[in-house]
Amino acid sequence: MNCYDLAKRFKRKYPGTVAWRIFQNANIVDMHINPNETVSYAFAGQKNDSPLDFFQTAVVALTDKRVLIGQKRLIFGYSLSSITPDMYNDMQIYQGIIWGKIVIDTIKETVVISNLSKKALIEIETVISDFMMREKKKYGQKTKND
Repeated sequence: MNCYDLAKRFKRKYPGTVAWRIFQNANIVDMHINPNETVSYAFAGQKNDSPLDFFQTAVVALTDKRVLIGQKRLIFGYSLSSITPDMYNDMQIYQGIIWGKIVIDTIKETVVISNLSKKALIEIETVISDFMMREKKKYGQKTKND
């Protein structure tokens, strides 16, 4: 299943999430999926820290190797962030009155995905945390054996 189908499924399951142009954003992620990678989970939200900014929609995809965040710009161009398990520090979940947000802390930056349905927060946290804990163990084993 491609990134768009997974993100659209997420949006149908959690309609309270504010997300636009999911197809265009998912295409950015799909362009950067490596041949030996598969997308297992995807969701959409606003890539910013403002609950009132609705124009920064991005698609976040979890592959079997990393987390990708794709965002198609309104006029031209795009941005893509890639978070590999060795760069991941931790994640915070915040629930507000209307929406929630996740903050992914990496070694180099902090990524905020906001305006998420409050009901989706537990699912997102579980999927990302399970993946990162599993992959971090593998990364730690490689480092000890080298």
